[in-house]
Amino acid sequence: MSESLQNTAARLDSRNDGGTELLTFVLSGEHYAVDILRVQEIRGWESVTRIPNAPVYVKGVINLRGAIVPIYDLRQRFELDVQPYTKQTVVIVLRLHNARGECSAGVVVDAVADVLLARDEEITRTPDFGASVPTESIRGLFTHDGKMVMVLDVDNLIDAASPGAGRSD
Repeated sequence: MSESLQNTAARLDSRNDGGTELLTFVLSGEHYAVDILRVQEIRGWESVTRIPNAPVYVKGVINLRGAIVPIYDLRQRFELDVQPYTKQTVVIVLRLHNARGECSAGVVVDAVADVLLARDEEITRTPDFGASVPTESIRGLFTHDGKMVMVLDVDNLIDAASPGAGRSD
C-alpha cells in the first residue's frame, strides 16, 4: 500500500466506529468502492503483456516485484462504454481470496476518488433485480454526498476461472 494511502487509512482507523474503510473510485461517472484493507497498491496505467485468447476485459499481466498479476479493465468487465485511458486512469492492485488461496489482481479504473468510512448500518444490501441482472460482485450500496456508491465484493469481482487469473506467489 502506498505511504499516503497508509497514512489516510491510519487516520481513519483512529476514528473507526464499527464501520468499513473504503477506497472509492469512478467508472463511467459512477462511484464504486472496495474495502481499503484489500488494496495492495495504486499504480498509474502502464503497458501490460497481453494474454492470447483472453476475454476482452483481461488486459494482460504485469510483473509486480516478481509476482505475475493479471490486470482487468472494470469498464469492459461491467460492459460499460469503452473510453481511452487518460492521465487519471489507474490500476488498483487488490488482494483476493479464492478457492486456490490468496492472489493479487489489478483493476483498471477511471480515477481514484476518496477514502471514506461507512458505518455498517449505512451499507444496504443489493436489491434483487431477478436473474437477468447479475449482482454477485456487489456487496452493497450506500449514499455519500448525494451520490450512490456501489461497494464491490472483491473476491467475486474477478471470476477465478477467467483466463489470466493467477496466484501472486
